[in-house]
Amino acid sequence: MGASAKLRTGVLLPLFILCSTSNLLHSGQAIWLTLPATRMKCVTEEIHNNVVVLADYIVISDDHSHPTPTISTKVTSPYGNTLHRTGNSTHGKFAFTTDEAGNYLACFWVDGHNQGGGDISINLEWKTGIAAKDWESVASKEQIEGVELELRKLEGVVQSIHENLLYLKNREAELRTMSAKTNSRVAWLSVMSLGVCIGVSVVQLLHLKRFFRKKKLI
Repeated sequence: MGASAKLRTGVLLPLFILCSTSNLLHSGQAIWLTLPATRMKCVTEEIHNNVVVLADYIVISDDHSHPTPTISTKVTSPYGNTLHRTGNSTHGKFAFTTDEAGNYLACFWVDGHNQGGGDISINLEWKTGIAAKDWESVASKEQIEGVELELRKLEGVVQSIHENLLYLKNREAELRTMSAKTNSRVAWLSVMSLGVCIGVSVVQLLHLKRFFRKKKLI
């Protein structure tokens, strides 16, 4: 009985891990944006370098009495480089591999072809890293399927988590260094401020002493 229970545990535990991991593989974000007629709306995500990003967007219109409104789209890197830009469209997609670590910004705005004049809705599907990988192509190219494919996905998830941890570790080190430099500058500024205050006090004291002696008050 004990051997049978161990056997069931040994089989069910890997299956549970694979099922839990499959939830991580679908970590792409489906975002619903309500876009005002006269304002821009943006979404942003902090991504480290060498990460694949895929996105699809489409305008959803509830007003069937007018043509579907068109929008403009612009995607920029943390240093302001334009990665994707398009206008006068009701749907589109973009893909890129990051070469800068930081916040990537995707902005949408109505480009003027909105006869209804009201707010419009945009469905944005944003995928990064392991969620953006085409596993069907991988399975077809390497001729793998079933558990072997799931294990390959698990390997990708583990590698992605490891890369994220390394990125967070580096960011922590950068922030710690920046904090140390800031504290050092604040300390020097405090010392300089104290020195200036002491110097001004001494000058005032000497001036008042000279003034009182000139007036023969002391």
